[in-house]
Amino acid sequence: MTREELFIQITKKKSYLCVGLDTDLEKIPEHIRATDDPVFTFNKAIIDATHQYSVAYKPNIAFYEALGPKGWESLQKTLDYIPKDCFTIADAKRGDIGNTSALYARAFFEQMNFDAVTVAPYMGEDSVKPFLKFKNKWVILLAHTSNPGSADFQLMESKLTQRKLYEEVILKASTWATTDQLMFVVGATQAEKIKHIRELAPDHFFLVPGIGAQGGDLEMVSKNGMNKDCGLLVNSARAIIYASSGTDFAEAAAREAKSVQEQMRVYLELMEKL
Repeated sequence: MTREELFIQITKKKSYLCVGLDTDLEKIPEHIRATDDPVFTFNKAIIDATHQYSVAYKPNIAFYEALGPKGWESLQKTLDYIPKDCFTIADAKRGDIGNTSALYARAFFEQMNFDAVTVAPYMGEDSVKPFLKFKNKWVILLAHTSNPGSADFQLMESKLTQRKLYEEVILKASTWATTDQLMFVVGATQAEKIKHIRELAPDHFFLVPGIGAQGGDLEMVSKNGMNKDCGLLVNSARAIIYASSGTDFAEAAAREAKSVQEQMRVYLELMEKL
């Protein structure tokens, strides 16, 4: 999916919501577990309930890998079922030496046909570049994440530049690809820093996890992080997909997704007036 196509969907749906499909067999409703493929059955119901409110879906690959071959089958069926107008993200956090990264890229872009994959930047340019060789595919590079341990390395300051490591990652990686290929992961619980991060990367899209169960502030993220093309994909997983553990789980997911979308509509309308 191109940047223009993504922005068309954001404008059409008045939404920049990404639904995280972090499907855990221990958390899905009990009546679903008895089906032949409970993961896909659950995901299908969630997608049916939320696709009118969301522009993207992000399966966290670990939840599928942990189930072995059956999990990969459920993942492929899920990916095939997601409407074609929705942006798809493989939350895989890959990144290795060049020839290995090239194979990871083929797995997610050629074999599975995701639009984007999350990539870890620690091994540098040659570990990221293989993912950037695919037309209309995206790298979403980890920059400043929401987890408590993010401070261990991401906030370390260079004595040479006086910049923090996450700032170095953003500035350096911005020279590797255009804004039509590269996004950054910026955690919603780092919302107070998003204004500064937007200054570092004014035209890039940000994937922003941490809204909902992790307590991120959608209003602050939106006001500080939007650019002229919106520039945000805000992810919510647990707050939507596990909004209910009963037989009404899909209806509850729809209500939660609609609530988020309605807030996003307001922020998009404000952006249009600027």
